[in-house]
Amino acid sequence: MKMKITFIGLGIMGTEMASNLAKNNVNLTVYNRTAIENLPFKNTNVTIADSLEDAVKDADIVFSMLSTPKAVEEVFFGQEKTLSLMKKNAIWADCSTVNPSFSLQAAKEAALYQIRFLDAPVSGSKIPAKNAELIFFVGGDAGVVKEATPYMNMMGKEILHVGDTGKGASLKMLVNMMLAQSMLIFAEAVLLGDKMGISKDFLLDLLPNLPVSAPFTKVKAASIKNDNYDVQFPLEWMHKDLHLAAITAYEVNQPLYIANLTKEIFAEANKDGMGRLDFSAIFKYLEKTK
Repeated sequence: MKMKITFIGLGIMGTEMASNLAKNNVNLTVYNRTAIENLPFKNTNVTIADSLEDAVKDADIVFSMLSTPKAVEEVFFGQEKTLSLMKKNAIWADCSTVNPSFSLQAAKEAALYQIRFLDAPVSGSKIPAKNAELIFFVGGDAGVVKEATPYMNMMGKEILHVGDTGKGASLKMLVNMMLAQSMLIFAEAVLLGDKMGISKDFLLDLLPNLPVSAPFTKVKAASIKNDNYDVQFPLEWMHKDLHLAAITAYEVNQPLYIANLTKEIFAEANKDGMGRLDFSAIFKYLEKTK
């Protein structure tokens, strides 16, 4: 029998991920907690559920892509109690970016209802999500990963089984921590060069092509040059991810000197109203305050 798949959370990433499942003719149901106009699933074979119960009651695999650990908790084992609505032995693959200790908690909550859990966050923003080029970082039982892999392959280009529960979330935290710091360092370098009299446009063209620069800065430099901060990955969620890294560092007694400073700079930019812009808008914030 064809497996029944549910996708919960139709934000920037979730809509694109679910759309790729739909393109592969999956028996798919989607659900979002708030109403969204102009969903791409209308007039298709995709079922748009009106309630969480309708979304998950028959699902073999439930993918979730939600904004924060609090949102995941509210939906699955808090007020909404979605885990209690799922059928036994179903798989819950949480693609949200959360802290590892939260994933461990989620796995324990899922086990109470005989639900099999995977932490499966992704590397990539809106465009890779649209093009099914995401990389999945997965933690959990190898057999469960194998069952979910065909569907993750529809949404991404690579699935990395990092280890047991929480290890996918752990790796995602490291990646986003490096991403934020690389963006900040790049922004500071361009702004300092500009102050020293080197053309900003020259620097935005040159620096991303140097071996010392993170490859993603090529795309972000082009956006900065055009003063275009259309959201691919929101600055407010980058701030959230840095905060989760700080929580985890406290839990494991590991200092995070530079990451914590980066977190506070992103917090200031978020406070300044840039939260819904792309995280590369940290450049715009620093340019304003120079």
